[in-house]
Amino acid sequence: MNLGSLNIQTTATIGVICMAVLSIFIRLKAGSRPVTAKKIMIPPLGMSTGFLMFAVPLVRISWEMALVAFLVGACLFSVPLILTTRFQITDGQVYMKRSKWFAFILIGLLIIRLALHNIVEQYISIPQTGAVFFLLAFGMILPWRLAMFRQYSQLLAHKDRPASMS
Repeated sequence: MNLGSLNIQTTATIGVICMAVLSIFIRLKAGSRPVTAKKIMIPPLGMSTGFLMFAVPLVRISWEMALVAFLVGACLFSVPLILTTRFQITDGQVYMKRSKWFAFILIGLLIIRLALHNIVEQYISIPQTGAVFFLLAFGMILPWRLAMFRQYSQLLAHKDRPASMS
């Protein structure tokens, strides 16, 4: 490993840690504002622009590696987020319930990601490692947000349903 790649790795690691801390604060603060369908679905839509990185040949990975990264995010990393995300209706508006586990789950996922990063980096280049972890993150966020949207929609449908008469 040369000095240039060490600086890139250090910078990337610091960036990931800063983004994780920012994500934790944003999610904790989000509990104090009403949730909308747009607020649920915009993050994966915005993140999908990251697929443009694959236009650069240096970043490209095999389809198999891409599929595995996406499935690991979808099947392993999204599950704790899906299980701990809940909504409640307060004053006629939908809010996300604060989960004491949410910050710990994000920190745990960050630790796993950093550990995996060092392992994966031994086999592929740093730009390709970025692609793998982008797909892993997208695989985590997409099912989580779809589950949130489904739960949000069901809660709204239940809220708007008139109470049955006995």
